[in-house]
Amino acid sequence: MVHVYNCHPFSSQQIVQVEQEPGLICCGGGALFVVATGGCKVEAYNLEKEGCPLICRFATMGTVKSIQHSRMGDYLVTIEGKNCATYLRAYTNWRYQAEGKARVGVRLLGHLLRGASVRGGAQMEIIEIPLSERPVAVACCPVTGDLLVGCENTLVLFTLRRQNQQSQNQSQQMVQSTWTNSQQSSSQSQIMDSNPNFLDFERSVILHLSQMKPKQVALCGEYVAVQGELEVLVVKLETSSDPKTLEESDTKKTDHLEDHVDFQILPIHQELLGDRAKDCDIAVSIEKTGLEDSKGQYTLSYVLFRRFTPDFFQGCSVEETQLHSLQLYPLFTGNQSMSLQEPSCVFCFFSLPSAGYLYSLKGGVELLSAYQYPEKVLKAVLTDYLLHVITKSALQCFTVRCAAVAARIEDPYIDSTMKACPPCSMEVCALRIQLFIGLRSVCVYGHHVVLLSAADAETTEEPERTTQRRGLSRKWTISSPKETSTAGHGWNLYVVDTVSPLTLYQEMVEYSQRYAETNPQAQSLRHLLSEAHLLLRTSLLQTSEQQRIIEEDSSPSLQADTEGPSVKQAAVRTDSTELEEAFKQNCAQLGDCFSRGSQRECHLALPYYRMSGLSVTELMARNRPLAGRPQSYGPGFLFYLKHYLFEETEQVLSQEAADEVIDIFSQSEPSQLVSVCASPSLINTSPAKTLQILQHLENTAGVSVPLTTTMATMMLRLEDLPEYTRLMERHAEMVLVYGFIEEPRLLLHGGDGGQHAHVRPTALTRQLAKSQPGLLVAAVVALHENNKVQLQHADHIFKELDCENCLQVDFWEAMLMASSQETIIQELLFRVASVYIDRLTNTPSETHTNGPHAPSKRRPLKSADDLINSCSHYGALYPWLIVLNPAHTTSSQHQEALYKLQSLLCGPSLSVGSVMPLMERLSDETLWGFSLHLLCATRRGQYDSSIEKLLDRCPQAIIAYANHHLQDSHMVLWWQKLLPELCNRTRVAADNSILLAALKETLVVVAMETSPTEFLELMPEDGTASYFLPYLLTCSQRHLLA
Repeated sequence: MVHVYNCHPFSSQQIVQVEQEPGLICCGGGALFVVATGGCKVEAYNLEKEGCPLICRFATMGTVKSIQHSRMGDYLVTIEGKNCATYLRAYTNWRYQAEGKARVGVRLLGHLLRGASVRGGAQMEIIEIPLSERPVAVACCPVTGDLLVGCENTLVLFTLRRQNQQSQNQSQQMVQSTWTNSQQSSSQSQIMDSNPNFLDFERSVILHLSQMKPKQVALCGEYVAVQGELEVLVVKLETSSDPKTLEESDTKKTDHLEDHVDFQILPIHQELLGDRAKDCDIAVSIEKTGLEDSKGQYTLSYVLFRRFTPDFFQGCSVEETQLHSLQLYPLFTGNQSMSLQEPSCVFCFFSLPSAGYLYSLKGGVELLSAYQYPEKVLKAVLTDYLLHVITKSALQCFTVRCAAVAARIEDPYIDSTMKACPPCSMEVCALRIQLFIGLRSVCVYGHHVVLLSAADAETTEEPERTTQRRGLSRKWTISSPKETSTAGHGWNLYVVDTVSPLTLYQEMVEYSQRYAETNPQAQSLRHLLSEAHLLLRTSLLQTSEQQRIIEEDSSPSLQADTEGPSVKQAAVRTDSTELEEAFKQNCAQLGDCFSRGSQRECHLALPYYRMSGLSVTELMARNRPLAGRPQSYGPGFLFYLKHYLFEETEQVLSQEAADEVIDIFSQSEPSQLVSVCASPSLINTSPAKTLQILQHLENTAGVSVPLTTTMATMMLRLEDLPEYTRLMERHAEMVLVYGFIEEPRLLLHGGDGGQHAHVRPTALTRQLAKSQPGLLVAAVVALHENNKVQLQHADHIFKELDCENCLQVDFWEAMLMASSQETIIQELLFRVASVYIDRLTNTPSETHTNGPHAPSKRRPLKSADDLINSCSHYGALYPWLIVLNPAHTTSSQHQEALYKLQSLLCGPSLSVGSVMPLMERLSDETLWGFSLHLLCATRRGQYDSSIEKLLDRCPQAIIAYANHHLQDSHMVLWWQKLLPELCNRTRVAADNSILLAALKETLVVVAMETSPTEFLELMPEDGTASYFLPYLLTCSQRHLLA
């Protein structure tokens, strides 16, 4: 479907004064090239100046049948006929003819002029390009300036080369500089360089086609398009060091088709996109030219194939199905340079007399638009903004979707909650028609549309226009025909200027007001504003490109006059500012459309409102219900408002705006009031008024934990602590924790922006830290375990509350009980161990302490016994530690930290190696310090040294130590280490009862675990036999029983 809008895209019209009847026209480089009918002369007119004055004229070597201009290199290429032969020629440096210079050099391809011809200065050159077949069509690449020639059964690609006068004896180099439109239309002094460049071409590749005769060709970068009478084929040529042998597969495909040629009566309609295009019946093979060694091998891949079949049942003839207007169109985005020679987007357009088709080729082949014409179209030209088509009696304009594709390539945030753009598949629209008489040809340069008309007395225009409107449901709005020339001849050459995009946008906005007044939710209103949006996006892309070109041109080495570029830069900046303002205005208008739209598309109000740059206060004013209409807000506006409030933003609304937001949700979505009140943006809302609304919600919807907590927060803001306490005591603490999980922002604001996001506690959090610290810790642990807050954010909350030495440690201990993530567990184990060591280091061990490093007077939420009983990472204290930890000799805080650290070292999870550097801060002179070092040594398997140290410092604990640790694989240490140590020590101190008791216990264990022979070997040589005899007897009896 094609929408029709009564917007006029044209601003002015002028007639080019041409002496002879034009036969062919083309434009480029700021010039219009006219070839007289049947003549051998080309005239160039300046399109940039009023009246289109003549630039120059020059003769050709034959009758011109086709002419094309290349933006890169500023050359003309023609297909000429003479004496029943067809030639291909290129005309370079044609602008020198404007200086009245008659010097013209003629040479063959690859043969640069030498001697007097070059020394005499720059001149126009005619390059003869020999071909083995008759040329049918020609195309110039808008990106590289390369030349593609279509012959009867082949395509020949020529690479543009540039060589200056000083480097003629060196190897030819690729084109390195961009000839922009502004540079080409500048003064001739720029062109008359003292060291001019000479253009030449080099044959690079030949493509052979089977079963297809080219009628038109197109070239853009690596893409090659060829059009026959009924089919279009697009392939991609790439250079590669690993070529694919396409010739073999192509030959097989051709043979297979020849076997079935008898069954092929009419070609079937086909559309093959991407990799499927290789299944078409047109084989393409590459002929080597001998340059592959220097440039690499060419590889070919199919991109697009489309074939049409005349629908004879609908009254269509073969002539009405013939294709025309093949075009490959590149588009550069604002974040890249044209010197990269790689456009962001490449589009392919071709047309039937009744319909046109626009495809996007890069990033996946896709049909963007299908244009249904109301009458037979003779020719079409694609531009950034519009598609211009001509019939015999009218110039028509359609919108295009190139900007929608480019926007999504340039900005990855398109189609997200941040940014939006109308879809590429949106239906196109047609603008007002401009009537002419006998149009024959059209070409476009910038905002100039050049038309060639020739009146034909035998043609009856109006009946044909009436009969050829096939099924168009909507009337075309037609403007009055302009006055033609009074010269008396039957032909005219028009230059029609299109209006600026900003002017066309403003007309579209005015036109859209008709829909907005009658039906604000009309689909046509949304479609027209979307068309205006794409128009502005295209303008912004071009403005950024113009600014880049001007900045490159304003280099001191290239410009002697700095005033011109500065003026151009100021003009471009002004245009850019106006376009950006219009773009924001358009985004706001589109946001208004989607805010009142259906549920299916209401989410688009969010990105458009964000791109508008308007504040939430301004958007609320735009969406207030009008007087006399139902007091309701659109779903799109509510969607935007919820996203604004639920995301963490730094913008705080005033009390008036915050109260209005509360009123909006109380009327539209009362169920969202709790989440809305928890938003940091509404911190200035009136607590009394909000409390009334919440109480009404409770009366109608019932009691809920988040609602009760929100009401308690409002009471806290009113400083009504008794009522706050009453509300908080409605529910048990564990139930309140579930309420905080449901709405975390009751406790904290921020934290959604990543690791370094600013997180801050709420007033409720500060109150809980004072009155209910256990509830606060349990709530933060629950938030972390439910992925509502990150560990570093929770730590920041406790630091904000000045609770690093109390509640934060309680939080870490509670996290150890709740968490199952190994990385977090190891991190927390190290943290709590560091805190315990710090407390032991900074807290004196005396019972009564008032030192500067005394810990908080508040008791921890969990004691050591609580952690041992409830947390698997804390182990029960070893029995021998009781001997080393005499009670009531240290302060309670010191003793609690000691027990917790010992319990961690007795547990299975703490890595001793990670805390060893911290343990060096603790002295082993005290028994509790010695116990910690002994625990670490034991955990590291240093039993021998531990036994010696324990016998030196506290021998009464040795048996308890051995009974606990010297088991299983370490049982041999009883007789290999402990028994010899005790024997040696009792020999020195025979009256030591502690050592003697330990020796007896050790002998009992040894007698039970060894054989009589082994026991005898373990007895010291100087020992008393009567002392060891009872243990030997016990060992023998046990051995006999076994």
